[in-house]
Amino acid sequence: MESESSLRERLIDVGVELVMVEGSASLGLREIARRAGVSHGAPRRHFPTHHALLSAIARRGFEDLSARIAATTTGATSARAHLREIARVYVGYALEHRGMFELMFRHDLLDSEQHVSGQRRLRESTRPLFERIVDLVDLVARCRAEQDTTQPPAVTAAALWSNLHGIAQLWTWGSLQLALDAAEPDGDDGLDRLVTAALDAHLGPTNS
Repeated sequence: MESESSLRERLIDVGVELVMVEGSASLGLREIARRAGVSHGAPRRHFPTHHALLSAIARRGFEDLSARIAATTTGATSARAHLREIARVYVGYALEHRGMFELMFRHDLLDSEQHVSGQRRLRESTRPLFERIVDLVDLVARCRAEQDTTQPPAVTAAALWSNLHGIAQLWTWGSLQLALDAAEPDGDDGLDRLVTAALDAHLGPTNS
């Protein structure tokens, strides 16, 4: 007989598979239960609200993205190189896993003060991605240490993140390709140029 903890993980596994293949709109409790081979009421034993299950699925995405960033940036030789690798991995993940990426940042759908389920809240998984795991603010501060600026590193880091997130989303929709038209090559090279431009805009250009 399957244990309760195994059932909980299986429900999350099914949700992760669904969002990867069919997007966040497919993540209904009944559909997840059906694909997991349990009654439609079974998920409620582990996830009292739909938000709680969505949050558990999204947490898997943050864990995956965090692991990819940690593995990719181990060989970075400077703060700027570290940030560049983070940017590439972040945008690459968004394009590779569009459904999960969309879900991960939909905090209007995920747990909040109104949707406490007894499990660790999602924001406790989200914030370390840019604080303890990759130290984005610290990296920005190091990059700007020699520049004459009064802008707090946290503000610059947030603006850079917003820029990268927008690049990923607009590239997914095909909007950036249309806007660039023949000005930039299509494919990875054009995307890499946009990532570089975002870094230059927020950190200043570099000759390295």
